[in-house]
Amino acid sequence: MPNGALKPSEKLRVAIVDDEPLARQLLREYLDADGRVEVAAECANGFEAVKAIAEQQPDLVFLDIQMPKLDGFEVLELIDPGVAVIFVTAYDQYAMRAFEARAVDYLLKPFGEERLWKALDRARERLAEGRMAGAFPAARAELAAAARPPEQQLERVVVRDGAKVHIVPVAKLDYVEAQDDYVCLHSEGKRYLKQQTISALEGQLDPRHFVRIHRSYLVRLETIARIEPYSKDSRVVVLTDGTQLPVSRAGHARLKELLGEAG
Repeated sequence: MPNGALKPSEKLRVAIVDDEPLARQLLREYLDADGRVEVAAECANGFEAVKAIAEQQPDLVFLDIQMPKLDGFEVLELIDPGVAVIFVTAYDQYAMRAFEARAVDYLLKPFGEERLWKALDRARERLAEGRMAGAFPAARAELAAAARPPEQQLERVVVRDGAKVHIVPVAKLDYVEAQDDYVCLHSEGKRYLKQQTISALEGQLDPRHFVRIHRSYLVRLETIARIEPYSKDSRVVVLTDGTQLPVSRAGHARLKELLGEAG
């Protein structure tokens, strides 16, 4: 876990995450001039960031938003919720999204030293009061989802497994199973556990291709082979791999509408 409440005398341990070498260099030069800051990690992409943040446990991350492989919002989903985050971006349209994602602050490139010190002071204040955990009442995945435009549907789901990051393409997602505040993603015979509610994930997926068949199951339509009666008043869907999943009455009504069944 990160340091939590930061004492005034303690150095602020930070990580810099940006795919542009010059941007990292400039930020490091600014930070090196502040004797109260220690740069604990410097990362050129999101994969490096997730690993370094887990290992180095910085207090604060300067996180670029537009990066290849993993963008800043995907990194946000995968790191400890107690870490303070200051987003760094060259694009105005990300500013409000950054705040919606509960960032401590955001820096719009190019920024000067005075603006950076203001952001650092805000981060120190949050950390000194030990408020970071309270600033993240929901799962990071749901905060990151809220930061995306509502019309933008997921094309992939990112999942952290220790220091590893798995990317599951939505086109290869067979079905999703709810497990309390987690979802279990089933894809090509493999399973991935992610901290996110099934309702939140459902809201990010294309409703033309995914259907909630039960309070605990969300299925990609293309994987459904048939619907069969299970008992007098219940049904199951049988997937192309033979998996059977329960269907609620509401789920059956949705399936009939989407599949154009008569009954």
